[in-house]
Amino acid sequence: MTADRPPLRAVIADDQALVRTGFKMILAADGIEVTAEAADGAEAVAAVRRTRPDVVLMDIRMPEMDGIEATRRIIGDAGPAGTRVIILTTYDLDHYVYAALTAGASGFLLKDVTPEHLVSALRLVQTGDALLAPTITRRLIERFAHREEPQTIAPHRDLSGLTPRELEVLRLLATGLSNAELASRLFLSPTTVKSHVGRILAKLDLRDRVQAVVFAYETGLIAPGEAPGLGFHYGDGGAGPWSQTVARPGG
Repeated sequence: MTADRPPLRAVIADDQALVRTGFKMILAADGIEVTAEAADGAEAVAAVRRTRPDVVLMDIRMPEMDGIEATRRIIGDAGPAGTRVIILTTYDLDHYVYAALTAGASGFLLKDVTPEHLVSALRLVQTGDALLAPTITRRLIERFAHREEPQTIAPHRDLSGLTPRELEVLRLLATGLSNAELASRLFLSPTTVKSHVGRILAKLDLRDRVQAVVFAYETGLIAPGEAPGLGFHYGDGGAGPWSQTVARPGG
């Protein structure tokens, strides 16, 4: 932890005590304070309301209340600048992950994530960025975008408030392009692209890029199968080692 970076505070929610203990040891070794542990979704919601952490590591399948409903309640309480949720999942990328993203989660991690990448993920989300391996997120959305499930990302929102350029940026963002790739594709500076993305999120009242991707699919701005084949990305920094931990064949 550096002098100019505020301490990061986290809640760990998982019904397996061994998983919670392992993650807590990893975070504590890097100076991240675990304010509470939770064995189910209801405990997670109560812990967040009590301790107001920066980030929650949230398992999906838990007793009493699952991680999806817990995420929905936490995000509903938190507001735009509140607690962020990172979903913990196993090898299989199933519809529970998609549901959690639409409930407001800022990204997801596999439970076999390395200690270094776990810490990096929490640091990234603390800054307000989404935890994105865009091609993986896109793959999830393409697989489940047309399932008969209630839409949970403010269906009253529409695209009419966006300029033509912002619509173009949103559509390309939804295909998994990083800011650097958006800048190259649109012949803009990275700073200009970042400004466009910020205005898109503000106009649509979206928390981060993950929600923007989901929103683009759910409004029909982009359809499953449209996205080009792209490299993996970690945040906006281009290809990174974390993306390799989530890139599984056939997933």
